[in-house]
Amino acid sequence: MNDEYVPTIGLEIHAELKTQTKMFCRSKNDPDETRPNVNVCPVCLAHPGTLPVINKEAVRSVLRIGTALGSTLADYTEFDRKNYFYPDLPKGYQISQFKYPLVSGGVLNGVPLTRIHLEEDTASSVHDEDTGETLVDYNRSGVPLMELVTEPAMHSASEASSFARELQILLRYLGISDANMEKGEMRVEANVSVARPGERATAYVEIKNLNSFRAMEKAVEHEIRRQVELIRGGGKVVKQTLGWNETTGKTFAQRTKEVAADYRYFPDPDLPSMHISAEPEFAHAVLNESLPVLPWQRRSQYLAMGVRSEDAQMYVEDDALGDFFDAVMHRIPAHNAPLVSNYVANDLASMRSAVSRDAESNAISGISADKFAELIELLVSDKVTSRSAKEILVHLRDSDDGPAQLAERLGLFKVSDTTTLMPLLEKVVQDNGAAVSDFKAGKEASLKFLIGQAMRVTKGAGSPEAIREMLIKLIG
Repeated sequence: MNDEYVPTIGLEIHAELKTQTKMFCRSKNDPDETRPNVNVCPVCLAHPGTLPVINKEAVRSVLRIGTALGSTLADYTEFDRKNYFYPDLPKGYQISQFKYPLVSGGVLNGVPLTRIHLEEDTASSVHDEDTGETLVDYNRSGVPLMELVTEPAMHSASEASSFARELQILLRYLGISDANMEKGEMRVEANVSVARPGERATAYVEIKNLNSFRAMEKAVEHEIRRQVELIRGGGKVVKQTLGWNETTGKTFAQRTKEVAADYRYFPDPDLPSMHISAEPEFAHAVLNESLPVLPWQRRSQYLAMGVRSEDAQMYVEDDALGDFFDAVMHRIPAHNAPLVSNYVANDLASMRSAVSRDAESNAISGISADKFAELIELLVSDKVTSRSAKEILVHLRDSDDGPAQLAERLGLFKVSDTTTLMPLLEKVVQDNGAAVSDFKAGKEASLKFLIGQAMRVTKGAGSPEAIREMLIKLIG
């Protein structure tokens, strides 16, 4: 983006919480249910005379994420009615939080947060293109929904995407949401404005319908360009809600942006206010004790071990690989972490088309952490070459033998003795006269070629160091 204008981005992210029941009733919370209108009851269908009851586990989930983010947890909180009409909102209002959110402040990925509050989800509108009808499925109506609002503190689409990805990982680590965007369990809305450096934007827009991180990046990038071009052309940005059309790659106007007054918030008279400190299980110490190792903590641990940043990120995002790496490192001296990571993140990760994991035996794709650690020990003790180790790893997947047994059976133990190697190297020199001549003429690359040929004929078991020394002597 041209330095003439600075984009400013804030995010509003909704995530469905993984509770057994819905937010204010005992209907099942099941995002995988395919039959319409099965998990419903008079409460979530807004039948007259029904009364909501607060889901305590949903409250605890939001307090846990606030604790993880170093936020301020409310002592006093209450639920409000957010009034608007839409077919997927059976009551004509949504129970949400306005003045007294459960969580305020905090930081994630370097981005300051405004608030995190709890509300209920709406029903799902299902559009039938063949008949032109729109049907409503109330299975989702009343599902606990966490809404996180950031400060307008991001200045690029990639920064916003990185924030949303880190939040998704955190929600999964805490076990409070699967946050699958493709299933609508996590929805992102971006508020975007542009202004000259040092100036304040006159208006911002909110982009909805962002169902993937890639879509969010593309939509934000497009909207930044659109606003800059609009201002340069003498136009003004209008505060409004926009949709995102993935096909055209453009935003489009949906409606004028609402403000709080449009929703006519007021405390829900059917729900009691809450004093968080009155609940022992909501004490800070108890909530803090419930937290696992958090994503950024785990990432820092890997980096401190000498693991490459891209590998560390892979282990944070993919807990199957991360847990496997951890299990191997419990069996291997810590200074070998970079070596272990090289084989886990590259060779083992590429061997699986999908995660095949056995948590009981710390195995992935049929390879246990014990066998993997034994293979690393063979490498570290210089008993096998890197090439042989990779071949052994492939065979480990389909064999009951251990790495040492496979190395013996396949002839993959490292060979460095002159008696074994000399006849093989003499043949390599004899068969590659041109390369030999080039090396004699001073071309160092030719020696590397010859070493490669020698490694091939020894099936990767020959010691590269010994082969290099012996070839130089042979060639003279």
